[in-house]
Amino acid sequence: MWELFIVIVIALIVCAVNGVLDTKKFFDDNSVYIKSFKEEDYDFLVHVKYGEAVDPNILFNKRIKMAVIVFGIMLIFFISNLSFLNILICVGVAVFIFKSGYSNLKSYYKARLHNIDLLLPYYLKMLEVLIQYYTVPVAISRSIEDAPEIFRPGLRKLITKIENGDSSIDPYMEFAKDYPVRDSMRMMRLLYRLGLGIQENKEEQLLLLSKTISSLQNKAREQKYKERLEKMQGKTMIMLFGTGAGVIVLLLAAMMMMMNNM
Repeated sequence: MWELFIVIVIALIVCAVNGVLDTKKFFDDNSVYIKSFKEEDYDFLVHVKYGEAVDPNILFNKRIKMAVIVFGIMLIFFISNLSFLNILICVGVAVFIFKSGYSNLKSYYKARLHNIDLLLPYYLKMLEVLIQYYTVPVAISRSIEDAPEIFRPGLRKLITKIENGDSSIDPYMEFAKDYPVRDSMRMMRLLYRLGLGIQENKEEQLLLLSKTISSLQNKAREQKYKERLEKMQGKTMIMLFGTGAGVIVLLLAAMMMMMNNM
């Protein structure tokens, strides 16, 4: 029974690789079931790394294909000694390959959080200027094309939810969770309150927003200066170490020559 199952799986994989089976049609017909395996933030992470021109569904389908191919290869490897444990190993390796694509995207995103922390105050300053003339949702919508590319997926997601009728604070908080950097939660709360359209305290809220953004910009400048200083100090230490080592080598060489002449 197991042997027949393996033969069928291997035959299907070979046909898919050779183009005999229309894998695109298979994925289109079963997209509802296949998408149930997709991570909630997968599309967002794909857009952060590759930009909005890349279709996350295509990359996700490639992950599925690769996992299935690896599963088939592992079955071939264990075909002479098939057991329940070996089948579990095959499944485990296939799941690992499938999840590795998501893990790589997550690692890339976490590595970029530092840059996001430095870029966010400058984006918010641009948004502050637009808010003087437009409502917060309109200002955000108009700012997307000029925003740093890494923010665009989150901004489009935020605007889409607002345009679909979500007038709660949730879209703003989701943006803050997508970009969990310094004071992002506080800034999104300020923008939400401004977006409510209450005119009574608008000037006060704009002033508070401006002060907060200026504070964030100063912190970003200090962080950049600190990093630049640490980098220069590191280079200086390397130069001093290299110079010192060179002097010691020359002294040792001179002493050895003197000893040989004696």
